[in-house]
Amino acid sequence: MMNRKNALAAGVAATLALGAVSMVATQSAAAPRPAATAGTSVARPGAGFRAMSADVRSEAIRTAVRNAAATARALGLGSDERLVVKDVLIDADGSRHVRYDRTYRGLSVIGGDLVVHLAEDGGITGSDLAHQGAIRIAGTTPKLTAADASARAVKHARHVKRAKADSKDSTLVVYAVGKIPVLAYRSTVTGEGETGPASRQAVIVDATSGVPLDQYELHQSATGTGNGVTVGQVSIETTQTAGGYTLTDAAHGGTIVYDSYNSPQSNPKQNARTFSKTTNSWGNGTSSSRESAAVDASYGLAKTWDYYKNSFNRSGIRNDGRGARAYVHVDNSLVNAFYDDDCFCMYFGDGSSQNGNTPVTALDVAGHEMSHGVTAATANLTYSGESGGLNEATSDIFGTMVEFSAGNTGDPGDYYIGEKLNMSGGYMRRMDNPAADGSSLSCWNSGAGSADVHYSSGIGNHFFYLAAEGTGAKTIGGRSHTGTTCNNDTFTGIGKDKAAAVWYRALTTYMTSATNYAGARTATLQAAADLYGTNSQERYLLSKAWAAVSVGTALPDPGTGTPTPSPTTPPGGNALANGGFEQGTSGWTQSDSIITNSSLQTARDGSWYAWMMGYGADAVESLSQSNVAVPSTGAPKLTFWLKVSTQESGSAAYDTLKVNVNGTTLATYSNANAGSGYVQKTVDLSAYKGRTVKLDFAGTEDTYLSTVFLLDGIAIG
Repeated sequence: MMNRKNALAAGVAATLALGAVSMVATQSAAAPRPAATAGTSVARPGAGFRAMSADVRSEAIRTAVRNAAATARALGLGSDERLVVKDVLIDADGSRHVRYDRTYRGLSVIGGDLVVHLAEDGGITGSDLAHQGAIRIAGTTPKLTAADASARAVKHARHVKRAKADSKDSTLVVYAVGKIPVLAYRSTVTGEGETGPASRQAVIVDATSGVPLDQYELHQSATGTGNGVTVGQVSIETTQTAGGYTLTDAAHGGTIVYDSYNSPQSNPKQNARTFSKTTNSWGNGTSSSRESAAVDASYGLAKTWDYYKNSFNRSGIRNDGRGARAYVHVDNSLVNAFYDDDCFCMYFGDGSSQNGNTPVTALDVAGHEMSHGVTAATANLTYSGESGGLNEATSDIFGTMVEFSAGNTGDPGDYYIGEKLNMSGGYMRRMDNPAADGSSLSCWNSGAGSADVHYSSGIGNHFFYLAAEGTGAKTIGGRSHTGTTCNNDTFTGIGKDKAAAVWYRALTTYMTSATNYAGARTATLQAAADLYGTNSQERYLLSKAWAAVSVGTALPDPGTGTPTPSPTTPPGGNALANGGFEQGTSGWTQSDSIITNSSLQTARDGSWYAWMMGYGADAVESLSQSNVAVPSTGAPKLTFWLKVSTQESGSAAYDTLKVNVNGTTLATYSNANAGSGYVQKTVDLSAYKGRTVKLDFAGTEDTYLSTVFLLDGIAIG
């Protein structure tokens, strides 16, 4: 078979509160990449989530379970596929948004998640799928054994020393990130890695060839140092017992804080014990008391819960009313904190001499980490490539919003991340000016998907700051902020609460594991249309903020109907937008996940290209751009680079790629044009001089053998 189109897959969890406090007791028992996501979403009125009781949510989930088979048929999924309900959100107008995972013959499908949107009467109004269409693979019998897969996973594991894997931790899955799903193994590899001496990596290999398909951390983390100021005196919820009090927060789902007693990071629960005492006063505001870090953790987790509840009617991180467990004093000299979705746990290190032995328990850190749990329970954004940057940005956004919402005078809200951790630069990241740290990206570029997710998150962070605050210099929370843009534009923001509401709706309603930055723009603009209207000033300003970080173009001003300047205006006289695909899907309409930066094929220039066909089965695809203004002078022409590879033989045209302009075919290429590299093609457009046209590349493949058409560097001039 030819190389199959795959991108980067999916995992989740990740990385990233302080002070002298007293508390109030609760006298009760503890409570028991490649490709952007395509879809058929439509704007819906009456947006804004309805408060749901546990009974209402349970009944909504039961209804979704009962309808799962019918929904699968309506979406055109295969007979071997099953939908597994993950969550249901209900809008104020009764519309529902059901999030599903997929299985294929009982195997989990990585990249198979989807969201189905329904009207109040239960009719489907739209859908967003990480993988379009039915899952089709040759079979579910692997050529490799689980032991073989484990050995391949160890061999291919990147950045892991003394790696090892057990065959019992290698599971058959269907890997559907990209155009053609494949049977694969997901193996857990342990060793010394970027997250510490007990790194756990998921490595996915093809179950037939052993070729590596993806790798991601199971414990994602961010390391920081800081200056260590406290949040001051605060109140926390505790539970009174017969012998005194414990750090069990019954008001927030039974959240419990444990003392890890410096258990190793590989097993942070090894020596763990609960915090309990006869009085209800905890800590002394310094690390000399083990209780001080525990208070920070309890306060941070409670404020995170409160933010999601008050802002979005979300009952806990997983929206199921359960509080997470938290462990402080993990390991020795650990300058780190991390969230683990597998155990629904939060871990905090004590810091080291690097940061004045300040516990890594800042308020925005707790909000950041627990927000990884929200992402895991909703879009489950892949923790690699651009979706990994979005995952991290989501946690920075909501960690920042938790800090603002807490209203703590000792730690006022700002757009700096980890400013309380005694870091040499004074912060971990800055949302207003991400590039100020020397590593983070402030503007999207074609290499964003290859950057560390903690650096590519800067694009999302920068967008959110500009959307919330607009451009220009400001002092926020006592800290200097500068709203510079990548295109020298100036505009006002819509306010942080509105910007956060848009991001939350986009995350929970439209994003999937495969969403990239172009897809995030689409999702947030749809969310803004839902919340504020298609022609709202809020939606317009959000588009300005995306353009200001080099993602897409600004929408026309609803007040004037005039398009605003955009950083993505095609250079060099090219009438096409994003002709080289280096801005992802921006400007193009695709029938499937065609535009990609997958390493399984190569671009002519840059990292991105269009991959059409290659199924080896009956299929059609389309890649188009509308409202293209053909030059009115000279001899206008269409030029592009084309590479054709095929399993067919002979000169008969079994599989074709047609170039259509306004529905008329001007050129046809086929398997007979196969060659070893890219060849530049030219199509005369003189007949369309001075006209506005639709350009369409239409691919068709027959039942047998595959042909791949790769496109890059498309221009009209």
